[in-house]
Amino acid sequence: MIECSEAAELLLGQAGLDDARADRLLGEALRGMDDGELYLEYRQSESFSFDDGRLKSASFDVSRGLGLRAVAGESTGYAHASEVSEMALGRAAAAVRAVREGYTGTLALPPRGTNAALYRPDNPLDAMPFAAKVALLAEIDAYARAKDPRVRQVSASLLGEWQVVHIRRPDAAPVSDVRPLVRLNVAIVAGDGARQESGSHGVGGRTLYTDFVRAGAWQAQVDEALRQALVNLESEPAPAGEMTVVLGPGWPGILLHEAIGHGLEGDFNRKKTSAFAGLLGKRVAAAGVTVIDDGTIAERRGSLTVDDEGMPTSRTVLIEDGVLVGYLQDRLNARLMGMSPTGNGRRQSYAHSPMPRMTNTFMLAGDVPPADIVAGVQRGLYAVNFGGGQVDITSGKFVFSCTEAYRIEDGKIGRPVKGATLIGNGPDALTRVSAVGNDLRLDSGVGTCGKNGQGVPVGVGLPTIRLEALTVGGTQG
Repeated sequence: MIECSEAAELLLGQAGLDDARADRLLGEALRGMDDGELYLEYRQSESFSFDDGRLKSASFDVSRGLGLRAVAGESTGYAHASEVSEMALGRAAAAVRAVREGYTGTLALPPRGTNAALYRPDNPLDAMPFAAKVALLAEIDAYARAKDPRVRQVSASLLGEWQVVHIRRPDAAPVSDVRPLVRLNVAIVAGDGARQESGSHGVGGRTLYTDFVRAGAWQAQVDEALRQALVNLESEPAPAGEMTVVLGPGWPGILLHEAIGHGLEGDFNRKKTSAFAGLLGKRVAAAGVTVIDDGTIAERRGSLTVDDEGMPTSRTVLIEDGVLVGYLQDRLNARLMGMSPTGNGRRQSYAHSPMPRMTNTFMLAGDVPPADIVAGVQRGLYAVNFGGGQVDITSGKFVFSCTEAYRIEDGKIGRPVKGATLIGNGPDALTRVSAVGNDLRLDSGVGTCGKNGQGVPVGVGLPTIRLEALTVGGTQG
């Protein structure tokens, strides 16, 4: 992790604003408040898109800014500026002080000292020259087209960013973090006659491009995208009705993230708009179901050495053996609920106020071999990959589209199907889990979570699990 003095120089020194002056303005802004911080950010980002044999787009962006938050009771004052200067900070301080009118509080205890760095501070944008990135995408395109004559379109992209954050409070030492983030994505359209189907796969994490583009590594992403497209070419209409559903390991954890994870975030539970509100200590899932949110896994896409309030991230048990034991908390909602923050205060950028968000959310493995889980199903659906989905946090109702799924007949995985959707209720679905596999897998590092207009990188994971009597929407009865 970059030293605080280096981050301060990058974000304050270059703007002619020294530590003492920044701390004086910050102290004045937060006097009499319950909480708050100055969040400084510097970000470099780039993206390359290769489509139909040519470089379609290439972009590079640099942004810098500050966000100042003051919290009084349940009220939050937030101001941000796309420059870091004494004038901008002064104006932000004047704006957020309005939330204090008629209020006197005591500043909450500061975050405890940071934990160990979870990723290297190297800038991934500098790890490969421009020409090498373009050449890689061209090689991906050529490799995919040579693999199978049915390949009709290849799209590949590289995305990277390098973010430096510096968080100051008037009552604690400043905290800094340097966050690399990269992604490689491949999408393929394959055709047979008039029929065309697609497949896609990607990989990423808080590391350098070179970890994913070395010889033999990127080919695996192409092979997987092509495999999906060719499987979908052979698919038939999905069955419909109530049936047993088996979710495969890894990316299907996105259903857990959306249908369950959001409902366990502190703000929804404090406001009692979550289906899980008021259920701490109650059974909300079948025995054997344990759900974790862990922001401390090295180099994972959803991991953070410290969250965007300066709190160290943690491994938080949410559901233990079917019983609800915790929520995901930022500082504000934890204080108002009389709980401890869990290091889940996250924001998209300096222009956004933090809120409780997931990091890497997954279900722990059980002890059942995956083959035995499938063998126990007479008629059902085996869902391996998901696309889009919709969730109502208050009711828990969800609808998810499967991008790769198969029939299960007489305990065996059968033909691939197209057009399957899973329909259900998150809390209810957890009670329908009848088997948990011993094959926990985390996703490949491409997840992005949206909430209240903010997007942040996340990770998901799941072992193979079986759910009884789930509604499947399809085109064949």
